[in-house]
Amino acid sequence: QVQVVESGGKLVQTGGSLRLSCAVSGGIDSSAAVGWFRQAPGKERDFVSCISWNYGRSYYANSVKGRFSISKDNTKNTVYLQMNSLIPEDTAVYFCGLSIFGTSDDSDLYDYWGQGTQVTVSS
Repeated sequence: QVQVVESGGKLVQTGGSLRLSCAVSGGIDSSAAVGWFRQAPGKERDFVSCISWNYGRSYYANSVKGRFSISKDNTKNTVYLQMNSLIPEDTAVYFCGLSIFGTSDDSDLYDYWGQGTQVTVSS
């Protein structure tokens, strides 16, 4: 049984940094990918970044390019999202998902989700 657990969200000031973690248990196929999405109140779940599990190819939403960085530690089955230069518009619940078919910016193609972690950026 695959489980996805996010952690690391908290309140931070504008310009600050945070690192989110996504721990995946239950086995990860080499063709899989892990993605980060975020959802602000009253809005849809938006793509942030994703990374392929085998080759580590990463992709970012335009809104976070140059500020966020995704990485993985295969030995710990964990994916990290380093968020720098945070702005109030980054405030959202951040969700981590596992796609067994590979990288995608479409949340519908992710098969397993964590419970989310709240990131709040104060102005």
